[in-house]
Amino acid sequence: MANKKISILLKLSDYLLRYKATLIAASAALIFTAVITLSMGQGVRILIDDGFIAGSSEALNDAAMLIIAIALMMAVGTYVRFYLVSWLGERVSADIRQAVFDHLVTLHPSYFETNRSGEIMSRLTTDTTLLQTVIGSSASMALRSALTFVGGLIMLLVTNLKLSALVLACVPLVLLPILMYGRRVRTLSRKSQDSIADVGSYAGEIIQQIKTVQSYTQEHNEQLAFQSHVESAFAVARSRIKQRAMLIAVVISLIFSAIAIMLWVGGNDVIAGTMTGGELGAFVFYAIIVASATATISEVVGELQRAAGAAERLFELMEVDSAISAPANPVAAGDLEAEVCLHNITFHYPSRPERAALNRLNLTVKSGQSLALVGPSGAGKSTVFELLQRFYDPDQGSVSLGGVDLRELAPHDLRGQLAVVAQQPALFSGDVMHNIRYGQPDASEAQVIAAAEAAHADEFIRELPDGYHSFLGEQGVRLSGGQRQRIAIARAVLKNPRILLLDEATSALDSESERHVQQALQGLMHNRTTVIIAHRFSTIVHADQIAVLDRGQVVALGKHQELLQQSELYQRLAALQFEEKAV
Repeated sequence: MANKKISILLKLSDYLLRYKATLIAASAALIFTAVITLSMGQGVRILIDDGFIAGSSEALNDAAMLIIAIALMMAVGTYVRFYLVSWLGERVSADIRQAVFDHLVTLHPSYFETNRSGEIMSRLTTDTTLLQTVIGSSASMALRSALTFVGGLIMLLVTNLKLSALVLACVPLVLLPILMYGRRVRTLSRKSQDSIADVGSYAGEIIQQIKTVQSYTQEHNEQLAFQSHVESAFAVARSRIKQRAMLIAVVISLIFSAIAIMLWVGGNDVIAGTMTGGELGAFVFYAIIVASATATISEVVGELQRAAGAAERLFELMEVDSAISAPANPVAAGDLEAEVCLHNITFHYPSRPERAALNRLNLTVKSGQSLALVGPSGAGKSTVFELLQRFYDPDQGSVSLGGVDLRELAPHDLRGQLAVVAQQPALFSGDVMHNIRYGQPDASEAQVIAAAEAAHADEFIRELPDGYHSFLGEQGVRLSGGQRQRIAIARAVLKNPRILLLDEATSALDSESERHVQQALQGLMHNRTTVIIAHRFSTIVHADQIAVLDRGQVVALGKHQELLQQSELYQRLAALQFEEKAV
């Protein structure tokens, strides 16, 4: 556990040390304000001994002016310290958030199959915000309190050794509960962050599927389920708060009990004449400084423990290794012929290891030709697309481009040769222009419009409130299914890939739209290596080859008319989709 804490602190220090000048300036301001705060005690001593007790108005005025000057310097130092430390907190939090996101987008898709998106988002937002608050505020308070604690102890020793020994005897009694309760608070803080992530994850899923929730009239049940998650999070938070409250209460009672004893002993010394009133006043001031610093540390330690838990969760994300990585010396994918080959492929999804998605599968698509994949649900069609994009590597066999195994290519370079039009196209919450440009961000407006025209999308886009600059909403919710697919086709047209992957590209289109999009796809497929997944056989009758898949294997291969005569499965699939005249 100790090694883990040190590891987390070292990683955080790496981010802080990027801004050495700001860190040094903030530390200087911190030390300055601590020294100024401690010097206030001498002003109190002069005010009492030279002003009150000596009865000198001039000395009283001088002492008052000294205290005012010290207060002004303290204010300036506090302003500089607060600004610089808060800036550091915001900057480091932003850097960590960016580093986590940069790493997340490179992770293998299987990671997101086994980890909830809501929890990941909680770490990316809530945890980094907590870290920012602690670095920008709580850590500063802890450091300032530590400095004033040490400085106050030194001034206590200088002022009166007898009373200082009494204070020092009480210090271990105060620190013991801080250490004991602090460990419990950290454990509960981690549990609290996890439970909050559960709440966010559950709420996100329900909101995303709100139409399904309402159509099945499950609003009340979901409210009850969410309440259960909220109450569970509250129970953990209540335990954490209870431990922190207990820590603060114990520390305060011990501190002020020690001060009361010290005042009793010191008051007797003043009465006996062995100590001046000013010295006692200064000593009380320093004792209060030490007590306040201890109380602050005991209060802030809970926040620091929460920050340690948050940092631990964030660094866990950054330590996740992607199952797919680029080789040390990758082959340039752009130099290879656009021929794809799957040789003797066997593959199991990591989340479903007991069932083979593909089993000893062999497929080849010559450069510039098209291959259609048909078969019942679960036959392995979409898995072929996953392997071609190298979202996964096969358990056995190889997937190659131009005769070179995909594992010898950089994934980013490989995917640059591909464009995918999915059955459920992924659109972003930006405008139409942003969504079509996604595959080629530097494309001109004229190129975007030309791509939309080729996808037969220009007409409906221009009818939107702001045309190509219309905001589409989350996941393109403001468009119909057919419109979303035509936007995705326009995106593929604009990317101008060498290899095209079409996954039910016309499944959501009506007959009229399908005819237009088919014309667009014919142009897009010309001289491109194309792999098509289709249930509508009208979309694949002109494919160079059609592979019939069943249970992860190729059970028939040929052209449309050949398969109608040779493959019973193909005949059955065709009969289910169309009348005899359509085939």
